[in-house]
Amino acid sequence: MPSPTDSERRKARDAALRTQDEMIAENIAEAQRSGELQSAPSYGRPMPEAEGWHETPAELRMPLKILKNAGVAPPEIELFHRRAALRRAIAECSSDNERKAHRQRLNELEQLIAFRLERLRATGRL
Repeated sequence: MPSPTDSERRKARDAALRTQDEMIAENIAEAQRSGELQSAPSYGRPMPEAEGWHETPAELRMPLKILKNAGVAPPEIELFHRRAALRRAIAECSSDNERKAHRQRLNELEQLIAFRLERLRATGRL
């Protein structure tokens, strides 16, 4: 028996995704009919923004959110958390020497982040 072509594999994958989308839509519709959605404490309210959302470049927010929801976080996320922590530390510093040291670390970290993000943008992959 001949192996399926790329076109046939794509068609099969698309059909499976449509089926999955239909199942999701059915589950949501059933939850609405039963009142299950309306009884949720967050119903009708905006979802809280994830920590670091505004610090994440806009073009990477959705791919990174998908990875996070799947339990997979790229190393860049840890860099964003470290940057946010350094910014908080700078704001809370009482001594100029300590603030200067934190700023130096922040500058180095921001350079590393910029290099990593440029690589991500250039390759188009996370």
